[in-house]
Amino acid sequence: MFRVPVRNVRGRMQTTLKPTIATASPAPASTTSVESARALQREALHELDDGQVVMRHLAGEPQAFGTLVDRYQTRLLNFVNRTIGDRERAEDLVQEVFIRVFRHLHRFDQTKKFSTWIYTIASNLAKNELRNRSRNPLVLFQTIKKNWEADHRPLQFEDTTARPDDLYRKRFLKDAVDQCVQRLPEHHREVFVLRELEGKSYQEIAEITGCNLGTVKSRLNRARNSFAQLIGPVLV
Repeated sequence: MFRVPVRNVRGRMQTTLKPTIATASPAPASTTSVESARALQREALHELDDGQVVMRHLAGEPQAFGTLVDRYQTRLLNFVNRTIGDRERAEDLVQEVFIRVFRHLHRFDQTKKFSTWIYTIASNLAKNELRNRSRNPLVLFQTIKKNWEADHRPLQFEDTTARPDDLYRKRFLKDAVDQCVQRLPEHHREVFVLRELEGKSYQEIAEITGCNLGTVKSRLNRARNSFAQLIGPVLV
């Protein structure tokens, strides 16, 4: 039985699996052999696509859900963090995403893409968070500075080396991009992050946001123009 993701004392997400106890065997297997078997099982699961892993989980495979967490935990954390601008709160929301997925995975339409479904859940939670903030003026106008995790998404300004000046420039640019993204209107920011930072297709963005393709393209075009105006003076 999989236990939903929890944060340890350092605030990082982790997943745990309860060990499966073999009752039919007269003698328990050694710890080493059990761990080796689990490692091989995890490797086999990582070779499967999302749909196959979902089916394994629904069939009772104890490590299948952990595979889904491994695949999407960091990606969702980056997405939610960039949307709401608060990494600690983003960790809480991503934990809630996996709780909801775990509870409702049996309802998932397997003719659809799992990635679109889980991003939709994350997007809705992020929107709710922003709406809740808007009711509190003190929170609304707070500037929350967090680090931008490098994940090799489409929006990359330059390659860097180990030279100190290059490292400083990269940190400066990430900081500037972070600030500019946070200044975009909520509905523009969402499509911008999904397209430019997460690399989602227009169709996937439409499904995640619940908008038609025309609206997605229109919002993305406006978001790009706004972002260019915001980032331009910084790059001069």
